[in-house]
Amino acid sequence: MTITNSTLADIDAIFKLYDAATAYQKTVNNKSWSGFERALVEKEINENRHFKIVDADEIACTFVITFSDPIIWKNSDQEKAIYLHRIATHPNFRGRGYINKIVEWSTDFAKERDVDFIRMDTHSGNDRLNKHYMNSGFTYKGISSIEWTSDLPEHYKEGPFSLFEIKL
Repeated sequence: MTITNSTLADIDAIFKLYDAATAYQKTVNNKSWSGFERALVEKEINENRHFKIVDADEIACTFVITFSDPIIWKNSDQEKAIYLHRIATHPNFRGRGYINKIVEWSTDFAKERDVDFIRMDTHSGNDRLNKHYMNSGFTYKGISSIEWTSDLPEHYKEGPFSLFEIKL
């Protein structure tokens, strides 16, 4: 299992993974992703912010990082943090502890850059997922209601969002 930057050659596999993750979300929660613009994912890849976990020679999981998230995290965005987004695991690889691997990787990544927090958000209301994140080392920080802007993916129109953080 390795974590590396995604490449443009991975983009079709990434979108298949997003489709599978969205289908799964619909079975466990009343909120799900609404699809993503290809240009957004290409931009993230070109900026070296889109990552993949490769396991058994397949893309098993993907995630994105940002260094700023003021719409969701409001004033907390003034602190040095990395923000995890769009963690998606292929159904064939679910249950292998990738969130823990992402936390380990993010911790090393953040410490190398003198960053104080690892943060993430998810739709509120999925208690099982919230508990999973807390069991992986995140502290629940409450709920954020946001005003959607075109800078955000479509699924952010359906809030509110649970916030999670690891203080390093």
